[in-house]
Amino acid sequence: MRRSLPAATVVIVGLLLLLDYIIINPALATIADLLLELLVLLAAAAALAGGVALVLRHWTELVERRGDPPGSLALLVGFAGILLAGLYPGSSGSTDPAVRWLVAALLAPLIAGLFALLFVFLLGAARRGLTIRTREGALMLAAAAVVIVLLLPIGGAAGDWLASVAGWTLAVPIGGAFRGLLIGVGIVTAVQAARVLLAVNGAEE
Repeated sequence: MRRSLPAATVVIVGLLLLLDYIIINPALATIADLLLELLVLLAAAAALAGGVALVLRHWTELVERRGDPPGSLALLVGFAGILLAGLYPGSSGSTDPAVRWLVAALLAPLIAGLFALLFVFLLGAARRGLTIRTREGALMLAAAAVVIVLLLPIGGAAGDWLASVAGWTLAVPIGGAFRGLLIGVGIVTAVQAARVLLAVNGAEE
């Protein structure tokens, strides 16, 4: 019973949110809004707990000189810098100029560097896919080539046409595939939660 309580909670909350999406009812909308606010608070608490655990772990590794001390020091310094920039007296939080400068001067270049490395790794994966010569690899390469062509910075009528086709591709086939994946994940999660709730054999597999 104790193990089935989280699964029952997930199923009940999910059904209420789904009913609120399908049925227009003020009372149901109020309950759904309260549940969403509770979920946001729980997510914030989980993020705070995760941040504290991360800081404690890297502080311990730094003091005991285990793992990667320079990496732990860099993480702690960056963590402290962002917190000080957003929480000092008179700060406006995430919209504070200091926070925006840190994001623009440090985080944005780091993210750009990671995406640049991702492009190099994708080229390596494409080369290996061509070497293996599988249908899935050829399909992925063809889709990537189409996306690259659609996103080329071309002006004039051709550029406008490519932009419109890119928008349609993002909204219809890619959006449909993404929504299908989300629906599939939701169905599998609901079935697994129901199996745990009803104590069906094989729920722990």
